[in-house]
Amino acid sequence: MMPTMIRKTFSVPPLGCNCSIIGDPVTKQAIVVDPGGAHERILREVQQLGLTVTHILHTHAHLDHFLASGEMKKATGATICLHQNDLELWKNLELQCRMFGVAYVPVPMPDYWLKDEEKLLVGQVSAVALHTPGHTPGSMSFHFPVDNLVLAGDTLFRGSIGRTDLWGGDFEAIEQSIRERLYTLKDATIVVTGHGPETEIGLEKETNQFVHL
Repeated sequence: MMPTMIRKTFSVPPLGCNCSIIGDPVTKQAIVVDPGGAHERILREVQQLGLTVTHILHTHAHLDHFLASGEMKKATGATICLHQNDLELWKNLELQCRMFGVAYVPVPMPDYWLKDEEKLLVGQVSAVALHTPGHTPGSMSFHFPVDNLVLAGDTLFRGSIGRTDLWGGDFEAIEQSIRERLYTLKDATIVVTGHGPETEIGLEKETNQFVHL
């Protein structure tokens, strides 16, 4: 039986963001989620998987989740996607880089604004975009229900949650996002976090010290 999706997740510099390549084994179309850096490695991984990137998705607009986006777009012509509530953060990417001492690589404006509950298709692979604000105003999670997978960005971590002391952070909002949008997914749903190891929804509901049921 052919797998329903191709997935490769790996950490990229400068701050260890988890970048994911999601592909359709039939059409070979793919998306790249959070290309935080090391565009040459990301492109090499895409090539080795035999995929063609059509869209670049961002869980949010902090510097460590975007740095390779410009080079990725140059190389692939893919559509850059973001939630519009993170537009101000996107406009200040160069300032963010300066504050963290990271070299700024110019990135064009997003081509497409993601919407809550929007259905996303990668070839025949289906996902739903979930607006999960709190870490930033426009934070998004991408749920692949058939594959029991959610890419949660910096909203939910293994045993922890995203910071809310940075630009646009809101603890009440992130708590609500986790309780109402992520913890309502199946317990067996694998969570690809923005940094660090993967986890599962059921485990976090039971053991997460910041937001538990």
